[in-house]
Amino acid sequence: MLDQTNTDLVTDALDGLRAPQKWLSPKWFYDDAGSAIFEQITDLPEYYPTRTEAAILRDHAAALAALVPGGGALVELGSGASVKTRTLLDAGSHFGAYVPIDISEGFLLDTAGDLMRRYPDLSIHPVVGDFTGPVDLPDAVAGASKVGFFPGSTIGNLDPEAAIDLLARARAWPDARHFILGADLVKEVPTLVAAYDDAAGVTAAFNRNVLHRLNREAGANFDVAAFAHEARWCDDPARIEMHLVATRAMQVTLGPEVIHFANGESIHTESCRKYTPDTLGQLAEAAGWGLAELLTDEQDRFAVAILQA
Repeated sequence: MLDQTNTDLVTDALDGLRAPQKWLSPKWFYDDAGSAIFEQITDLPEYYPTRTEAAILRDHAAALAALVPGGGALVELGSGASVKTRTLLDAGSHFGAYVPIDISEGFLLDTAGDLMRRYPDLSIHPVVGDFTGPVDLPDAVAGASKVGFFPGSTIGNLDPEAAIDLLARARAWPDARHFILGADLVKEVPTLVAAYDDAAGVTAAFNRNVLHRLNREAGANFDVAAFAHEARWCDDPARIEMHLVATRAMQVTLGPEVIHFANGESIHTESCRKYTPDTLGQLAEAAGWGLAELLTDEQDRFAVAILQA
């Protein structure tokens, strides 16, 4: 019998694979294996966002940590390994609490345990949840001032409506003060494509992992090797799309249905929108925030936006 996660996985996957342009939600990338592969991606030479954002956070750590009032809580959406977060935790000895939220329970709890050992004086409250929908914050931080943290340009994976909804939910947290948002900026197309199609094939493995997960957890029978990874640039809207392209005609059983693939037909697995200062400001305002400051690197490749309630 499928557990609730697997039932949700099958239902969501069938919704996407029935569509004329087949799709899968990127949230299903992040099981334990996918989360581990993504951490490998962040170290790739082609993948500039992680190291560029990390440098911005290091350069402005004191000012960013100061956005959290004394005794306040830093609430991170999609916390992963919380590597970049440690820059703020190191500078935030006045923090009352840190709330990491992630969909991958095992990965989250392992990371939270490590952080508890590293920061024994900080109250850490991990929350297993899908930040693309409502998430209940722990009672322990109910009365604390809150600052949101959403690094890594993950906001670009959401369509505009979903991105606005996410930011609006954070704006509705009791005593929400600021929101620290990482966003990748529009730049040369070859640089963007290479970041999502690295020479070592790590991103390809990350993309295909969702098919492994469907086989393992949902009883599907995808021939994973028969799907090629592809990164595509789209001018309007400005985004990279990741696809899994069938290299031959085939049929796949998933739950009660058989899904047919033509040779060359693709599954759209992720969109990674790239922003400009203007489009970031419009996004923030639509969700009830103001864009207080935009911190960028010298080459304007990446931005850390400070949103103010």
